[in-house]
Parts: sequence; structure tokens; C-alpha cells
Amino acid sequence: QVQLVESGGGSVQAGGSLRLSCAASGFSFSSACMGWFRQAPGQEREGVADINRFGRPRYADSVKGRFTISKDTAKNTLYLEMNSLKPEDSAIYYCARGPVYMCPRSLDPSEFTSWGQGTQVTVSS
Repeated sequence: QVQLVESGGGSVQAGGSLRLSCAASGFSFSSACMGWFRQAPGQEREGVADINRFGRPRYADSVKGRFTISKDTAKNTLYLEMNSLKPEDSAIYYCARGPVYMCPRSLDPSEFTSWGQGTQVTVSS
């Protein structure tokens, strides 16, 4: 079965960095659109970034220039490098599997079918 396991969350001060990882199994990782999403308390889940099967990334405007999504198909692992972190980046971060072959038209959580359990990121000012 599909499994997505996130790791790498934690607490950092504003301006700091974290690297999230997502170990994937149970499906063709190299063929799938993969994404990172986040959800803060009382807010809806929002898209952060996704990456298509060719390795082309897409970012939410709020993280452009600060976050980098990447993947290692040999390790079936998705990454999110987060730099210049801000308090408003605090949330639970989720890894998700999207459609096969193509990423959706937008970073819409409803287009992603399988989810990890999430990892907490807390940024203090």
C-alpha cells in the first residue's frame, strides 16, 4: 500500500533553515507528481510546492525564493529545503502524492490522493 513518511520538522528561530524529507513506498514514485502542503491551526491546508515527474518544481508565491523542492528517485524520497524561515511558516507540513504523469493545474490539496502523517515546523520570532 501507499506509504508516505515525513521527517525533519522541528523548532527554529526566524531566519533559520530546516530540511524536510518524505520517504515514499507502494507506488511508482518516479512517475507521480509529488507535493508539500502545510496547515496551521485554524487554517485550511495550503499548497507549498510540487514537482513533476521530470523534476520541474512549482512554488506557492509565499515561499518562492526561500524553499526548494527536490526528489531522489533512487531513494524514493521527496525533500523540502526551507531557508529564511518566518513565523508565518509555522504549520504541520505534509507530503502528498498527486496524479500520475502530470501535476494538477494548481497546488490544490483535493487533487492529491495520498498523504503522510505530517511533521511539525515551528518558527519563533
